[in-house]
Amino acid sequence: MNILCVDDEPAVLGLVVSMCEDMPWPTTVAGFTRAAEALDWLGANRADVALLDVNMPGMGGIDLARAVKRDSPDTAIVFLTGYVDYAVDAFAMHASGYVLKPVSRERLREELEHAAPEKARGGVARVEVRTFGNFDLLVDGRPVAFARSMAKELLAYLVDRRGSAVTRREAFSALWERGHYDRPMQKQLDAVIRSMRSTLDENGVGDIVEMQRGTLRVVPELISCDLYRFIEGDAQAAGSFLGEYLSSYPWARTTEGYLVRMKERSGE
Repeated sequence: MNILCVDDEPAVLGLVVSMCEDMPWPTTVAGFTRAAEALDWLGANRADVALLDVNMPGMGGIDLARAVKRDSPDTAIVFLTGYVDYAVDAFAMHASGYVLKPVSRERLREELEHAAPEKARGGVARVEVRTFGNFDLLVDGRPVAFARSMAKELLAYLVDRRGSAVTRREAFSALWERGHYDRPMQKQLDAVIRSMRSTLDENGVGDIVEMQRGTLRVVPELISCDLYRFIEGDAQAAGSFLGEYLSSYPWARTTEGYLVRMKERSGE
């Protein structure tokens, strides 16, 4: 579940973000104290639920909710406030929930489950990808075994590209660094792609990879990934990065170097 949280009080924001991260399902949380920053983030990311403080300086929560719905109609709105009087305005714009402060963990969980039930039940968010160290794909907490090691590497390469479309030739160049993209090798690549898709389908997560017009891409919104959380600024993900990224794959070194520099700049 991807959650956007906005509250002008840093202490409250930190508490709510922490509660969200402790939910019993994979969760990515982006927290902001300013409405403008939240809208900038939403322009490049998606949120299943937006937890919005109502009473904020500048753009208040009601106006922010309207802006969120304008830019992201599918995002569910849950208001967080200490003022009961705002309830009428909140529900007038079809908010999914309304939580009075101080926020309790159980009440917040109930509202999140109501706002995005499929994510809370473990729908698309039940897919976890680990890239720090070696590569692992987990479904419902269980590691997935691939029939072919190159099928697993292909999925890792798609994850590394973070949703960008990858041509068959690009995929071939990553898997066979010095190979020649002739007809026999194209058939080998076909076999690897079929094996990858077969493994994903057998585990009920075939939709995390899209194929269109000869290209492949992973769908970032359908997975929980340490790499993506780190890049989005998640402190917990940054702390879990110890300098190794997709260690088995030489093509991953560029991203590994980028992550090392990010962590050095953050002072972690």
